[in-house]
Amino acid sequence: MSHHPHDDQPGDAAGLAAADSLRIVREQQDRARSGLEPDGRLLCLLWGVAWLVGYLVLWAGARSSEGIPSGGAFIVFGGLLAAAVVVTIVHSVRRTAGTRGASRRAGNLWGGAWCIAFVAYPFIIGGLGRAGASDEVIGLASNALACMIVGIMYLTGAACFGDVSLYVLGTWIVLTGGIATVVGMPTTYLVMALLGGGGFLVITGVWQVVALRRGRQQRALRGARAAVGQDPRDD
Repeated sequence: MSHHPHDDQPGDAAGLAAADSLRIVREQQDRARSGLEPDGRLLCLLWGVAWLVGYLVLWAGARSSEGIPSGGAFIVFGGLLAAAVVVTIVHSVRRTAGTRGASRRAGNLWGGAWCIAFVAYPFIIGGLGRAGASDEVIGLASNALACMIVGIMYLTGAACFGDVSLYVLGTWIVLTGGIATVVGMPTTYLVMALLGGGGFLVITGVWQVVALRRGRQQRALRGARAAVGQDPRDD
């Protein structure tokens, strides 16, 4: 009996259906996993806007008042910083709320660490003032300490969630704080705005482009594998 090419169609259709099912399951797993970890791009954008606007306000205030920003400038800066901290904590806790065990505990501890660090922050700065530190020293110390807190928190977040991109951001922040301290007042505010806030926004843009390109490549590869009946999850 001759073998007709169409005899294999039911089996081929079943294989393609199975491959499509595997692809859909994998995509759902990827979305679920990404939804349970802090979104580094959102955090980078958040802190980029807060630092760019806040430090530009301080720099403009310092230039118009003999190197010392006005109280209003510090209020604007402090408000932006506080908002960034609150959003970071809420976002991190909500993202890890669906996890269990060690992952959830790590997320909660990481979110709480942000709050603890910035609660202690004003006491340290106030202590320097009571010890007789000049306005310039207090200004430099305030910026450097903020950079160290945010940078180290990103570094620890990278360790908690295995996110290399957060590690890169943490490194950038710590180095920016060092450079801003060396240049002195009031230029330190401009460095923090451009390298800190502006750098964050540039990194966020690059990050987004790379993520979109990688996503398109992965979807195309999985589609090609599904078309030939292979498991889309194979590397």
